[in-house]
Amino acid sequence: MPSVTQRIAQVKQPRGGYVSPTKMLANISLGVQPPFDSKAENVSPGLVGIAVDYLTRVMTGTQVKQAFKISFFGAGLMDQRDNAEALASRIKGLDDDSIVVACKLVGYDSAFRAGPMAFRPVEDINPNEETVENVRAMVESGLKFFEEYGPVTHDGITFEGGYTEPVNTGDGDFMTADTIWDFKCSVKPPTSRHTLQVAMYWLMGLHSVHAEDYRSLKRLGFFNPRLGNVYTLNLADIPAETLHEIEVSVIGYDESAAIY
Repeated sequence: MPSVTQRIAQVKQPRGGYVSPTKMLANISLGVQPPFDSKAENVSPGLVGIAVDYLTRVMTGTQVKQAFKISFFGAGLMDQRDNAEALASRIKGLDDDSIVVACKLVGYDSAFRAGPMAFRPVEDINPNEETVENVRAMVESGLKFFEEYGPVTHDGITFEGGYTEPVNTGDGDFMTADTIWDFKCSVKPPTSRHTLQVAMYWLMGLHSVHAEDYRSLKRLGFFNPRLGNVYTLNLADIPAETLHEIEVSVIGYDESAAIY
């Protein structure tokens, strides 16, 4: 079940990337206080980023089980749905316990995204004080971000009808009225892999049963709550021939079905 990110890892992009982050991304500081040093955290950066994403969804009004739906899919694969239910019931907001159990609950994501062999017991995920404080600070940054760039129209976006044999799973973070947004909690700005990722989301959306939601979009964007930075690019600035190559050579649509 190759995902968007797994497909990107297989692809050799042209020099600078299909969508160059250095040439095409505008960078704006949100002016929020960055969280503590990430080196003090004792939970993997990947899980921290997912926890920030899902908790931000909860704090913007999404029900817990919907926000953590991928975690529940993974828990089901491991026959641990009851434990996932128990953890989810404790998520109330941004108090310490909610953040601790959120970090545990997202441990089930690996079973769904990478397969049961990648799963590690969630009981072994025990975030320290620095991790908890950092997650809280990044979610609060996310809420400030949506005050300025929201409201959210969709979260946990998927692409039913737009998946292909080379890319048959994948889900995006957030959509507002004119932008697909991806949260990246990295210590570095977006790379060409990241810009290709959101470009693929948009193109797959145009091919999906939800195409109408994607036709009105004007931008692709990233928010990095660890750096407090917003990065955007205008879809009109991506050459049509580049979009066509991504559609056909990366995602795998037939030439006859390509939009660009």
